[in-house]
Amino acid sequence: MIYVDSSVALAQLLFETRAPPAWLWREPLVSSRLFEYELWNRLQAYQLTGVRGDDVRAMLALVDMLEMTGSVLARALEPFPIAVRTLDGLHLATMDYMRRHAGDDLELASYDGRMQAAARALGIKIAAV
Repeated sequence: MIYVDSSVALAQLLFETRAPPAWLWREPLVSSRLFEYELWNRLQAYQLTGVRGDDVRAMLALVDMLEMTGSVLARALEPFPIAVRTLDGLHLATMDYMRRHAGDDLELASYDGRMQAAARALGIKIAAV
C-alpha cells in the first residue's frame, strides 16, 4: 500500500515537470483526510478549482482517506526522530498509526525531501516515483 502525499498529487494536477508515473494511480493508495484539504487549498490559491476541480475529484476517488482520529492526533503529539513541520507531523502520525495498528507494509510517495527524511527516520519505505 502506498501513502500518497500532496506533493505527488499536485505535480500531476498542475502538470509540473516532475510527475508521478502512471502505474502509481493503479496501486492501492491511502492518505490522511488532510490530503484532500491540501489539494483543494492549493488549487484555490492558484484559482484553478473551476478548471481542475473534476481532476481533483477523480484523483480523490482513487485514494482511501484515513480520518484524523484521537489516536492519530495523540501520536502526532509524541516526538518524532527528527524535526518535522506541523502538517508533515500529522501525515507521519497517520502513517505510523497505520503501520502499527493495521500491519500494512506501507510506502510513502512524496517529492518532498523533508517528508521523505522524516518517513525514513520512522522506518517507512519511500516509493520510487
